[in-house]
Amino acid sequence: MGPSESPTGQRKRQGGRPKRGARWPRVRKCLLKGCEQRFHPRNARQRYCNSGCRAAARKWSRWRAQQRYRATAAGQEKRNGQSRRYRERVRSRKPLTPEAVDESARVITQNFFRGLLRPARLLRDLRAPASQPLAALLLTCLPPGAGAGPPTGTALETGADLSRTY
Repeated sequence: MGPSESPTGQRKRQGGRPKRGARWPRVRKCLLKGCEQRFHPRNARQRYCNSGCRAAARKWSRWRAQQRYRATAAGQEKRNGQSRRYRERVRSRKPLTPEAVDESARVITQNFFRGLLRPARLLRDLRAPASQPLAALLLTCLPPGAGAGPPTGTALETGADLSRTY
């Protein structure tokens, strides 16, 4: 007896598995070093998970080919010629002349120190002796700059207590 005319019907009757259609390639890792993400390739020869990885791989490939070429005698000769021409171009450039600085352009506005000053309501309570300079009175809450304060170990000035912060 020969095979039946409907092989699928026979499998159904015999309890066999139906034949599968075309299969997708299995899950694989992206070949870009550092990514190595698992992905489902759209075709069997796909090696990278997305377009960014493909572009990075292409960039690396070009860089590697350039390194191989520069290792040859012809590549070294060409690179030396490029360097020589660049040095000649730099030598032939005109030297830069420093522009004259216009001193009148440097202006300190009236509100330049306003953020550093104490509010007027806090100054009412302060009574400074006449020997104190005005700047010391107004800028007491600010820490002195590097090297601007008295040397360590020196006695503090006597008189009104201006070191309080409000």
